[in-house]
Amino acid sequence: MSLQLKIRLDETTANTPRPRTALWFWMLLAIAGSVAFGVAVLPALLGSVSGSSPHVFWYISRAAAFVAYVLLWMSMLAGLGITSKLSRFWPGMPASFELHRYTALLGLGFALFHALVLLGDKYINYTLVQLLVPFMSSNYLPEWVGFGQMAFYLLSVVALSFYFRDRIGVRTWRLIHMLSFALFLAAMVHGLQSGTDSTDWWAQGLYWVSIASVLFGSIYRVVALRMGRSKKALAASGMIASAGRAQVPPSRRQALVP
Repeated sequence: MSLQLKIRLDETTANTPRPRTALWFWMLLAIAGSVAFGVAVLPALLGSVSGSSPHVFWYISRAAAFVAYVLLWMSMLAGLGITSKLSRFWPGMPASFELHRYTALLGLGFALFHALVLLGDKYINYTLVQLLVPFMSSNYLPEWVGFGQMAFYLLSVVALSFYFRDRIGVRTWRLIHMLSFALFLAAMVHGLQSGTDSTDWWAQGLYWVSIASVLFGSIYRVVALRMGRSKKALAASGMIASAGRAQVPPSRRQALVP
């Protein structure tokens, strides 16, 4: 094989777009996680249905809440990986972007299901208005439930903004995505303060590991952005880094000499 042919083949391979990960893959992943979680709470569900005062809707709502929170957590990590370029190592920029988008949309769906399924619970006896209007759930911890309701509406804005990015512009779209930090914090506070499982060791571990990983990703993102800006400023000044020190390149030394 000649050298020119090899170069052309290499250029063709480099310019060929990588196939995007299909939506069904992430949907199957979410369904598999949901089924696994459902199996874990199945004994409690069966006991609830067979009891004199069924609470099956309450158990289903709790399971959906944890699935929605894990999906939101995955979306946060994927988004932080994109902005800090960590996703270049794994699983790649295209896959991370799709993971970021689809987990946000799936999380929104599970969050809505988590709320609406409580309409069937006759013990807590929610109305549709109490479920949809923040801080109106007077039947059960309205202040902490309100945090979850606010997180749901913020997640709706962030998740649906993917479909309006071309119309609103990338800059506005990124500003909207900054709401992700507020909604993630609100969702965590909602789970810790109003969740009936929040005192269990596995729930505590989930909440604190998730907040620690998001905090680490945020700090790494800020540091990476500052280092990138410093390198750009250094390059724009015409200086180069050598052995940890900034030096003026030979081509510009004569221009700097009076």
